[in-house]
Amino acid sequence: MSDVELDQLTKVYQSSDESVTAVDDLDLTVEDGEFLVLVGPSGCGKSTTLRCIAGLEEVTEGAIRFGDTEVTDDRPKDRDIAMVFQNYALYPHMTARQNMEFGLKMSTDLSKEERADRVDDAASTMGIEELLPDKPKALSGGQQQRVALGRAIVRDPAVFLMDEPLSNLDAKLRAQMRTELQELQQDLGVTTVYVTHDQTEAMTMGDRIAILNHGELQQVGTPLECYHQPANQFVAGFLGEPTMNFLEVGLSDDALVHDEFVLPISSALADSMGSSELVLGIRPEDVILSTADDAGDGAIPATVTVVEPMGDASNVYVDVGTSSVTVSVEGHAAVNPGDEVTLAVDESRLHLFDRATGESYKHSDVEAAALDDADGAVEAP
Repeated sequence: MSDVELDQLTKVYQSSDESVTAVDDLDLTVEDGEFLVLVGPSGCGKSTTLRCIAGLEEVTEGAIRFGDTEVTDDRPKDRDIAMVFQNYALYPHMTARQNMEFGLKMSTDLSKEERADRVDDAASTMGIEELLPDKPKALSGGQQQRVALGRAIVRDPAVFLMDEPLSNLDAKLRAQMRTELQELQQDLGVTTVYVTHDQTEAMTMGDRIAILNHGELQQVGTPLECYHQPANQFVAGFLGEPTMNFLEVGLSDDALVHDEFVLPISSALADSMGSSELVLGIRPEDVILSTADDAGDGAIPATVTVVEPMGDASNVYVDVGTSSVTVSVEGHAAVNPGDEVTLAVDESRLHLFDRATGESYKHSDVEAAALDDADGAVEAP
């Protein structure tokens, strides 16, 4: 096992008439035995970063280290890694056993018996012993994924690299495989870098997550730290489903001023703002919806447009002037499209961002100790 250090990693793709910076001056350390998730929208540089770690892409600038060893210019076969791809990359003419054994046969001097023992052990770990004689065309998507994972396990690598390995599975199997992957990584204790565009995977799987956008690192931290204490508006909007609500407001005296409402805030909060041109962020679950005709201080008038029942909860979409706001309520929402309602939010749950830069001025007041306790409860084996 080994830690992975990216030191000012930069990758530029150069063509005859233009250059594209896919990864820009990325500093990141993955601790020994950690499960780190690289997450972000398509084109943010996460897969390029993974391919640089694997040695499949040449680094333009910067360095990559595994432990104390620099591997920036090493070939992939010399890096002691195992990679799981989005499309599984199984050889169709080989059985599952042959697919799992192939890498060992080509890159090690293990005997045939030793290779067979490793394959049997990995197959037992993945619960696919009965699939070893079958070829990929006879396997379901989930079974092919388990074979691909087993092929990585037999290598006993220092680092696992996974590039959106669950994206081709249906929703139910994807949820099941998320759990299996977490349990597998905890059992093996192998340093793992996992790439996904799915923020649900990132929030549920990673010890820490690193959010990228346009090749730049936006924030790295535990899932709950990034959710409740986003570094900027991009991170706040990317994490969470439904996404955070954003309303442009101005700061006047001790109040946030919108065309449709005035929201009083404490003097201490008002004094801490670095700008008067702000974006108010509110998580859908932090909005309190009322059907009462409440014209009190801080009440936000709104009109219901859509009610989306989700079973144990409902998403209520409302218009605040020309802006759309999402409210998550437990159970059945006792409102209908066209209803006039009011919204309220506690100051402790507000997020405020600089309108020009997106920098976070205030995040939800969730105590760090509470976040640590919650993360520990989720991550405990």
